[in-house]
Amino acid sequence: MTIRLPSGPYEPRGEPAVPTAGGAPPTSRTVFSAAHVVADPYADVSPDSPAAVDWDATLAFRHHLWSHGLGVAEAMDTAQRGMGLDWPGAAELIRRSAAEARAAGGRIAAGAGTDQLSGPADLATVRAAYEEQLGVVEDAGALPVLMASRALAAAARSPDDYLNVYAGLLRQASGPVILHWLGPVFDPALEGYWGSTDPDAATGTFLEVVAGHPGKVDGVKVSLLDALREVDLRRRLPDGVRCYTGDDFHYPELIAGDERGFSHALLGVFDPLGPLAAGALRVLDTGDTAGFRALLDPTVALSRHLFQAPTRFYKTGVVFLAWLAGHQDHFAMVGGLQSARSLPHLARAYQLADGLGLFPDPPLAEARMRTLLTLYGVPQ
Repeated sequence: MTIRLPSGPYEPRGEPAVPTAGGAPPTSRTVFSAAHVVADPYADVSPDSPAAVDWDATLAFRHHLWSHGLGVAEAMDTAQRGMGLDWPGAAELIRRSAAEARAAGGRIAAGAGTDQLSGPADLATVRAAYEEQLGVVEDAGALPVLMASRALAAAARSPDDYLNVYAGLLRQASGPVILHWLGPVFDPALEGYWGSTDPDAATGTFLEVVAGHPGKVDGVKVSLLDALREVDLRRRLPDGVRCYTGDDFHYPELIAGDERGFSHALLGVFDPLGPLAAGALRVLDTGDTAGFRALLDPTVALSRHLFQAPTRFYKTGVVFLAWLAGHQDHFAMVGGLQSARSLPHLARAYQLADGLGLFPDPPLAEARMRTLLTLYGVPQ
């Protein structure tokens, strides 16, 4: 039956195209899906209140990702760190998810940052905040991801400030960590990270941090939406240090790689694409790069739509698709961010996802889409 979208009539797909759960983890690439949190829609909170999380639904979604063989990157920006989920909430999320990962035999990494700070902070305070969060992640048994810090970006005055802060953290870390370079397209407050607005100079400082601490860097997560720069950086990494792409615009080509190497993945778009991405990666494991690209290339249009400017609000589309897919019973977000994208944006996301066959129950997705359209006054 035709559904009326703001752009015109659309004939929904009848059958899903995603694989069922039960696949083994990929063997040729290390892959994490940065997972969203599910808000508690019955909590009487305001946008300024601490996040009210539906823990059962949030953890069930992690099991969904693990069931397809994907790792989970916990408490990253996909989980609304710094946009509704505060540090106490993130710490609880890390502890709960890490315990579930141990029980499920799933791989988990978790973000450590400085978002417990409010207002200006000096470098010593920034480092202490990082150390507190790093301790929580390590105690939980997750692989730490040292996230880019707004507070460090505000306090640092030179590349040496970054070198010194990260050197202290890496010396303290009990094991290898992932270093995260999140570009200003995702968070404008991170402009000039690594001590320079010149990308070449910033890359040099970033690589200096990695090279100066052999054995302490599992890999680097690069979220710049610049495929050429990621490839250049990837080729300059020391042996044994992984490059995890965080490029939600160019991930198929970066993961497929070239004759000189490839990227692993830590991606927010693998939240809605989880089953399809896992199936594509298992094809890549067989050496069939063309088959991998044939499965994953068509998803780029959806990803670019979700991550269009202002990119930081991609989380709204991620949660919207989780609701349509039946992973949660409502379209509500911590901080009220379900309102951050327009109806035409959400309708296009539905159309693209449905065309890919992402919804395990297409009639359910259609019914929920009709409900939203009716709420907005679009007759059906």
